[in-house]
Amino acid sequence: MTQSSPRQLSLPVYLPDDETFNSYYPASGNDELIQKLQACAEGNLSSSLYLSGPQKSGRTHLMHAACAHANELDRRSLYVPLGIHASISPALFEGVEALNLICIDDVDAVAGHPVWEEALFHLYNRIAEQQDCRLIVSASASPIEACFALPDLVSRMQWGLIYHLQPMADDEKLVALQRRAAMRGLQLSDDVGRFLLTRMARDLRTLFDVLDKLDKASMVHQRKLTIPFIKEMLRL
Repeated sequence: MTQSSPRQLSLPVYLPDDETFNSYYPASGNDELIQKLQACAEGNLSSSLYLSGPQKSGRTHLMHAACAHANELDRRSLYVPLGIHASISPALFEGVEALNLICIDDVDAVAGHPVWEEALFHLYNRIAEQQDCRLIVSASASPIEACFALPDLVSRMQWGLIYHLQPMADDEKLVALQRRAAMRGLQLSDDVGRFLLTRMARDLRTLFDVLDKLDKASMVHQRKLTIPFIKEMLRL
């Protein structure tokens, strides 16, 4: 196993360079969560952290950001997306408690899988015995609601801090889009931003992907981001 810096891990996974705490736009009510995630990545939180939220709510961005923050401090980290559990083995958890930070994304993807649940249970126990290893897990639901079959695992997940990621209001998404555009040297007016919010899926990942596509198109065609141009490029 290698550290997660360089970006390639011992899994078929890369940490995106643009998914950091600085590039994350927190909704109202998530400020404390961000602080706790940063503290966990720094080793300054004494407990594990369980983060829940719906798909495309920004959970994965925050998991990537925690690993990136740990890497910047020369703390060894590992990011494990359990959405791909069918192509990996629970054996990857063996010895990882020697690292400083372990981020397990979509942990509820293995709910109901006895071998994975037992591996997670033992991982929690081993980490609890370490002085300088922190664990962050994410799921779409709380430990009780995530349909885990092993009661002792649910109990371990409830040992630490539990947060639910609050959704962003449309006005907050508009600001996030405009900041993202500004990072690319684009000007996104309120009218154009609201047009995207009304015509596209409203999760930030989709909106950012659309904005990236429009950024490339605007450079190719040397045109500003206007509603007619967006309609033309996206065939709306």
